[in-house]
Amino acid sequence: MENGAAKPVIVAIDGPSGTGKSSTSKAVAAQLGLSYLDTGAQYRAITWWMVTNGIDIEDPSAIAAVAGKPEIVSGTDPDNPTITVDGTDVSGPIRTQEVTSKVSAVSAVPEVRARITELQRSLAASAEVGMVVEGRDIGTTVLPDADLKIFLTASPEARAARRSGELKGADVNATREALIKRDAADSSRKTSPLAKADDAVEVDTTELTLPQVIECVVTLVEEKRAGK
Repeated sequence: MENGAAKPVIVAIDGPSGTGKSSTSKAVAAQLGLSYLDTGAQYRAITWWMVTNGIDIEDPSAIAAVAGKPEIVSGTDPDNPTITVDGTDVSGPIRTQEVTSKVSAVSAVPEVRARITELQRSLAASAEVGMVVEGRDIGTTVLPDADLKIFLTASPEARAARRSGELKGADVNATREALIKRDAADSSRKTSPLAKADDAVEVDTTELTLPQVIECVVTLVEEKRAGK
């Protein structure tokens, strides 16, 4: 950072799953010395808590009633992002198929979004060096005043292939169907839908390698910093 007085920069990276969002966000944060926040992990964490505690996922009012109960703590080191619920490390359990299949329903409940959004804003506000915040509604709802907003996209085929690579043994077609279904659910929900902010820079990652996407985003952040 130039003369140690660089202003903290808040970078919002949104987009559907399978666009390279997490890998890109983590790498950019690490490269530029910024904190990193995976907001999707927070929604997965509250979903895991609901499932573990036997809350009826089909009943929004039941979810709303307990949205304030779990204590969710996110570690923001891009080299070792952590997430705990009531003191328990849940970084593994939140990635199960059971949680993945229920996260859209839980995330759609306004009380859940209000709770998690508040958590995200306080983390971003306290990031001394700045932060890369990755999610689906960061640029539009959570941090509309972010210094830089990036929206990553990719074709459904490319995204499914990447996701199946992550989900061992997954069928590409089934993964593609699941992705399209989840996008539809997240894009059409009334509260903070998945959407591209008007002032976001769109980066189509279909034909790009991960290092190319990272390089592109790092350049955008550096240009933003230099222009301040």
